[in-house]
Amino acid sequence: MTETRNAFALIGAGPMGLAAAKVLKEQGIPFEGFELHSDVGGLWDIDAPRSTMYESAHLISSKKMTEFADFPMRDDVAEYPSHREMRQYFRDFADHFGLRDHYRFGTEVTRLDPLGGSGDGWRVTWRDDDGEHSGEYAGVLIANGTLSEPNMPSFEGTFDGELIHACQYRDPRQFDGKRVLVVGAGNSGCDIAVDAIHHAECCDLSMRRGYYFVPKYVFGKPADTMGGAIRLPMWLKRRVDSLILGWFVGDPQKYGFPKPDYQLYESHPVVNSLVLYHAGHGDIRIRPDIARFDGKTVHFKDGSSAEYDLVLTATGYKLHYPFIDPALLNWQGDAPHLYLNAMHPQRDDLFVLGMVEATGLGWQGRHEQAEMVARYIKGLQQGDPAAETLKAEKAKEFERATGGMNYLKLARMAYYVDKATYRKAVTGWIRRLKGAAA
Repeated sequence: MTETRNAFALIGAGPMGLAAAKVLKEQGIPFEGFELHSDVGGLWDIDAPRSTMYESAHLISSKKMTEFADFPMRDDVAEYPSHREMRQYFRDFADHFGLRDHYRFGTEVTRLDPLGGSGDGWRVTWRDDDGEHSGEYAGVLIANGTLSEPNMPSFEGTFDGELIHACQYRDPRQFDGKRVLVVGAGNSGCDIAVDAIHHAECCDLSMRRGYYFVPKYVFGKPADTMGGAIRLPMWLKRRVDSLILGWFVGDPQKYGFPKPDYQLYESHPVVNSLVLYHAGHGDIRIRPDIARFDGKTVHFKDGSSAEYDLVLTATGYKLHYPFIDPALLNWQGDAPHLYLNAMHPQRDDLFVLGMVEATGLGWQGRHEQAEMVARYIKGLQQGDPAAETLKAEKAKEFERATGGMNYLKLARMAYYVDKATYRKAVTGWIRRLKGAAA
């Protein structure tokens, strides 16, 4: 490990943490990594302490649209890799770029305290098998992920059966012989409902709102690889893509799914054709939002009711940075308000990496975020004018890079960006910082 006072503390060895470790190493910035698990991979390692993975989980984007540009996935990896293939991919990534030696594994960061104003550094406190420790660092990069803290809704009444969140789901045998209700029809909820029909006595799916469904394959190719090189205006893209969805998906309302009350791309679509298939075959019943529980009876808002043995809430996750005062992250509403979702407006020694979602962003888009931050840190150290320009820019009033999209006002959408707008801004800063360093 390195001398810490001039080094950055990097929290997390999931894919975002590994991308950050790689670019920090490339830029010659000393750092020390902290990872709770005994290995790299983050939530993609189903054996990690806070993994929310389940046995049937696969990427919802294709490998070609998800992989790091300078570390493509092997040819024998499936087009939509399983969580086990992804875990191996990130382990191979760490080995290829020599990142493991920079980490303290089996180590949990418990507290971050600023040593002063911007640039003065941080005291990092952590716990491992030998007890509690602390050290002073030049700065902190938080990359502990966004999908580990369950967003558990509250319900009126009491349910006498088993009530769990999707984070507690691992294997479809948990449903054996049970009457199951899955609450929430996002990507995980639909995956889990499809698992349940093969094991449960029956499976219903409760939905608060409608979704747009996207098939994984179009004309025999992964759907996310079908976009052309020309960027269409959103009004035209919606028309074209709605036409394509009509061809390949049909009308989900005829299977009982509610009609979305928002436009395409204002929320993340569901990449799952099987849930429509099984709804069409009567294997899954679509239910409205829950009104209340009464023993094992669930009453729905349309006046109907049914009895269940297990209710699983696939209601997403909340951003969770328990080791730092939220005020220090410029928290506003449901998420920290950071320039390009990563850079604190006032501080130059505190960054959040991976707090970004966009349709099709992939790991390469997140790698670019990490590279921008690493080059900014290096530029400040060298007095580069481009870094000073970026410092001034992020201190101004700024908006999230939504590209004018009116995303739904939901916690899970609070850090959503438009892919093209976001990547254009990030890669633009990378070019300027590269130029300054040349």
